[in-house]
Amino acid sequence: MKREALKYLLNWKQKSNRKPLVIRGTRQVGKTWLMKEFGKTNYSRIAYINFENTKTLQDIFKDNFDVKRIIEAVEIETGVTIDKDNTLIIFDEIQEVERGLTALKYFYEDAPQFHIMAAGSLLGVAMHQNSSFPVGKVDFLDLYPLGFMEFLEAVGETRLALLLVNGDWKLIKSFKNKFIELLKHYYFTGGMPEVVLEYISTGDFKAIRSIQNNILTGYEHDFSKHAPSSIVPRIRLLWNAIPAQLTKENKKFVYAAIKKGARAKDFEAALSWLSDSGLVYKVHRIVKPGLPLKAYEDFSAFKLFVVDVGLLGAMTGLSAKAIIEGNRIFEEFKGSLTEQFVMQQLRLRYGSEIFYWSAEKSRGEIDFIVQKDETIIPIEVKAEENLKAKSLKSFFQKYTQTKPVRLSMSDFREESWMTNMPLYAVGGNRSVL
Repeated sequence: MKREALKYLLNWKQKSNRKPLVIRGTRQVGKTWLMKEFGKTNYSRIAYINFENTKTLQDIFKDNFDVKRIIEAVEIETGVTIDKDNTLIIFDEIQEVERGLTALKYFYEDAPQFHIMAAGSLLGVAMHQNSSFPVGKVDFLDLYPLGFMEFLEAVGETRLALLLVNGDWKLIKSFKNKFIELLKHYYFTGGMPEVVLEYISTGDFKAIRSIQNNILTGYEHDFSKHAPSSIVPRIRLLWNAIPAQLTKENKKFVYAAIKKGARAKDFEAALSWLSDSGLVYKVHRIVKPGLPLKAYEDFSAFKLFVVDVGLLGAMTGLSAKAIIEGNRIFEEFKGSLTEQFVMQQLRLRYGSEIFYWSAEKSRGEIDFIVQKDETIIPIEVKAEENLKAKSLKSFFQKYTQTKPVRLSMSDFREESWMTNMPLYAVGGNRSVL
């Protein structure tokens, strides 16, 4: 399976001022596979430690951060002789060992010659609990589920992926039905690596849904195992409320919809835990499309998405039958699957810099807004071929310096004020987004 992140890792390896690399991402997103695969193809040896399973090294960083002593312990535990130039050292589930994250600072300061990667399913939570995190002493990589482009590569449709990258819109139109079929399947499977592998090997949608449900069960287990017991019930309530929140016409997250009388302060800790763990993603409102967008962020209003479109479908019990019934899957739950899909593709490029806009005193809303260099791009998401874009047109008439994009099931075309791009092209072609 080819991951775009492998290119980032190669650049990291070749840096003259390389720092230990911390890979963040939720459970089952492929962090361990990525590190081992990169080590296998770019180093002669791998010294791999999983601190969740390796009890003998639980106290390795407790007494001191003597790098020579730590390296010796890793060699004994793994049976690998560490060569500074040709060995990749991997510390997996590093948040499970006391002062593990802090130790990375000393590798950077005292032994930068070693190639070190660290990862963990709940690193975000651990980082916010650890006041001695090595700020400025590590590099970061955020790993997400496979995007649609990576999915196309994984299922052997590299040529179709290249069409999207190159923006050959006439040829893309010729293969429209093929793109739509694959997009439907991606909506159902999502981008969790184990799920995608099952899709490739069997194409069995029941088996796919079973794996997704197992992943969701694992997340629920993490709530009980790792979150403070006082907020676990609220984490569950909030987590299970997300699908229903996304089906609202106005998708702004409303605490009172979780349970009657609920207020922000009742669920702040639960939301922070879910966000830090990477299971949910907040898209904040902006008050106006100024440069930079971040300066106009409204922290009191946000939309909440989950980590993966396939898992969102599993949370709602979406049946595989919806895939084969025309374009129904794109319209399910008032387009919430489509909005989740678009958010995931945008996140692969824009990271945390994705926003939305809504009017103060009317129903007008722009689904997403991103900043590409010095250009503000308002994005309207249409789940089908309905090409009415009243909110987008009104927004542009007010903010004519922006470059609107509509994502729909219609073909690519440029109008005087707006560009329509097919939904399946959102993660591939970068000339527009």
